[in-house]
Amino acid sequence: MNIQKRKHLSDTRRWVVKIGSALLTNEGSGLDYQSIALWVKQMAALILPDDDDCQAIEIVLVSSGAVAEGMKRMGWNARPDSVYKLQAAAAVGQMGLVQAYESQFKKHDLLTAQILLTHDDLSNRTRYLNARSVLLKLISLGIVPVVNENDTVVTDEIRFGDNDTLAALVANLIDADLLVILTDQQGMFDSDPRQNPQAQLLTEVDALDSRLDAMAGDSKGILGRGGMATKLRAARLAARSGAATIIASGHEQSVLSRIYQAESIGTLLMANHAPLLARKQWLAGHLQMKGELILDKGAAKVLKSKGSSLLAVGVKQVIGRFSRGDMVACVDEDGCEIARGLVNYNSDEAQRIKGYATSSIADILGYIDEPELIHRDNLVVLN
Repeated sequence: MNIQKRKHLSDTRRWVVKIGSALLTNEGSGLDYQSIALWVKQMAALILPDDDDCQAIEIVLVSSGAVAEGMKRMGWNARPDSVYKLQAAAAVGQMGLVQAYESQFKKHDLLTAQILLTHDDLSNRTRYLNARSVLLKLISLGIVPVVNENDTVVTDEIRFGDNDTLAALVANLIDADLLVILTDQQGMFDSDPRQNPQAQLLTEVDALDSRLDAMAGDSKGILGRGGMATKLRAARLAARSGAATIIASGHEQSVLSRIYQAESIGTLLMANHAPLLARKQWLAGHLQMKGELILDKGAAKVLKSKGSSLLAVGVKQVIGRFSRGDMVACVDEDGCEIARGLVNYNSDEAQRIKGYATSSIADILGYIDEPELIHRDNLVVLN
């Protein structure tokens, strides 16, 4: 591990800190108020440093734990399968979670604000920009936003899936420099340490390194939805806006302070590629696709190498039902998603014009809205 590569962390200005359910609730025994107090104390020290030579850090906190706390309060030992029971647990638990953070930050003369989001809030461009403006205004006022998924109203169709993903999208949203994911693991290993005692902790890697996929696995805890694979996906989402990610154990003493001091702790996933433009980040952050366009080899190659607009002539197959302006995935012949974007024609129209040159669209449909199926300004290449 080259310590020099972590020294830039002390120069970072804006962090998103995500704390997972297993840490917050001691695997189901209710909120761990002592640990919450310690994490809040560390965050407060970063936001309001005693040393004038230390740069203040702006922090947005993404916290799990509402469902788990609600389960504890309601006497449930197992995570319920019913969506309404989950939503009830979230509603009950959110009260305790917010109270815990508010009371602890208040001890350090810091105000908090509760922000509940669904994927719809970030999929809609206007609401996305509104959420960004509110978060930026809060942190400019020295207020700590506490963000969670709005579990009480969310459905499977619009949920983020896990708070790791939510944290990464918030990092994109506010142009964070660093995403810190605190978990009950030391970091990311080259294999599952529970099965392989020789597993080695990865100290510093490129977030987009394809070799990491096999190492991440897909394990998850009984209280949360996310495993190491979701944390890797989150790091890759964060990297699209230029944010590095650190996955570290929240049980480590003074973990946030040590990260700021550039100590080699946890796994640092670097964003070693130029960040996407803001609009492209928004496009890349969409989780639900309304359909798929299967591309021929030529179109897939041009899209990946040049990032140009997608023409109907390069489409072999149209899958799903979608309307003009919906988000669709662009998939190669091997089934790999290579891009996604906002489509200019609905699924019926796309079905009729697929494989045809732009000059034929008016003859086929009787009109032409746009020469491209997806314009390059509304398209982001993922691989």
